Amino acid sequence: MVGRGVSSRYGDTTEAREFVTMTPDLMPALPEILLAIGALALLMYGVFTGGKSVGAVTWGAVGLLLVGLVLVFAGPKSATAFGGAFIVDPFSGFMKVLALIGSIVAIVLGLGPSLRDGYARFEYPVLLVLATIGMMMMISANDLISLYLGLELQSLALYVVASIDRDNVKSTEAGLKYFVLGALSSGMLLYGASLTYGFTGQTSFAGIAAQLKAHGSSVGIVFGLVFMMAGLAFKISAVPFHMWTPDVYEGAPTPVTAFFAAAPKVAGFALVMRFVSEAFGPAAHDWQQIVAFIAIASMALGAFAGIGQTNIKRLMAYSSIGHMGYALVGLAAATPEGLSGVAVYIAIYLVTTLGTFAMILGMRRGGAPVENIADLAGLSRSRPIAAAGLAMLMFSLAGVPPLAGFFGKLYVFQAAVGAHLYVLAVLGVLASVVGAFYYIRIVKVIYFDEPAEALDPCSIEQKVVFVLSAIFVVVFVVAGNGLTSAASAAAKSLF
Repeated sequence: MVGRGVSSRYGDTTEAREFVTMTPDLMPALPEILLAIGALALLMYGVFTGGKSVGAVTWGAVGLLLVGLVLVFAGPKSATAFGGAFIVDPFSGFMKVLALIGSIVAIVLGLGPSLRDGYARFEYPVLLVLATIGMMMMISANDLISLYLGLELQSLALYVVASIDRDNVKSTEAGLKYFVLGALSSGMLLYGASLTYGFTGQTSFAGIAAQLKAHGSSVGIVFGLVFMMAGLAFKISAVPFHMWTPDVYEGAPTPVTAFFAAAPKVAGFALVMRFVSEAFGPAAHDWQQIVAFIAIASMALGAFAGIGQTNIKRLMAYSSIGHMGYALVGLAAATPEGLSGVAVYIAIYLVTTLGTFAMILGMRRGGAPVENIADLAGLSRSRPIAAAGLAMLMFSLAGVPPLAGFFGKLYVFQAAVGAHLYVLAVLGVLASVVGAFYYIRIVKVIYFDEPAEALDPCSIEQKVVFVLSAIFVVVFVVAGNGLTSAASAAAKSLF
């Protein structure tokens, strides 16, 4: 019946084959399509069942993301869809796995605190799933249009998530600041994309690269690149587009902050890496200068501005800014080794940050959350295992050998030296030394300050994530070859 219908409509088998060829192959985008359908189903379930569905919708979202993770592993390793605007390759697979893991862990960690603090809503996990779809679209974007669609899908969901606690003034303020500055960055990125299209006549990354290779860059193209890099730098909270980060990290509910600090950073960096290496690869000398400047400014601000912080969430915001700067050092090298180092760095940062926020979410006293670093005083006496794990995570963030964070910085600094960016590497090492102060200060508070009142026990989810993260940073020195090999293969697929 289908065959007769096609034949009668198109006349002969040749035209039928042409019709089949024109039909888009959606298999490369199957994880994203499934997540979109599942998110709509969860939303409808929540609407019809009301506020009692929070737990069911949350675990449904976790199950949906797990299925998406399986499909990423089982799907095609190299393919395109939607006319080449969507690409699947080893790099997208590696980064999607990281983003999905970050989203799953953040949702699981956030269920208990949101229920206890009274702002749990079934829309929250649905919004995180929608944001994750945007992240996956960003990671697979191979065209200026798909880049913008993915970025806006992520951002629109996160604007709402940042202010999910509507009765909290700080949360509402955080959401408003993020929205206003995010709209500004989106406008800059869109203007840069229009300039790039206007001067190259192309929206696909391959087409832009071909034009640059054939005709070289011009002033207009460089202006477009600068504006686009400004918009993308906002998404990874790199200086000078970091202004939203400390206020949003501190003002948003802690589960939301944990999500902001993890998965969106992976997607943002993946997008930047693909954009500069594939679309502007022939003009590497133009964007290397931009990336190097942003890296130096981010490392410096993250190192010095974090010293005076007393709120641990605000401290983690400046820590995030600094770490984005260290990762950009590897990107500035513009080599496969540099991109491989960045991929490893982002993976280590993701695990370490999730472990740290699992501990921050467990900082409760008398049922109420506490956020000051001083509230950790004497943790070594009341909970020695938690104190030891948090110390390992802090030392890893500081880059102390032989923990995982040390190797992340080692790889990106080696790539910079290999690309003869000696000044950038030296400044990175110096900033790392300065930044180590506030990480070590937390360890000092834990072990040497007069004990504060004991914290409440952590939930089982927080304990599992925290312990696994602490184990990861310790055993990476002997068991990290699998991660580095996967990162290397992912980076090579961009060249």
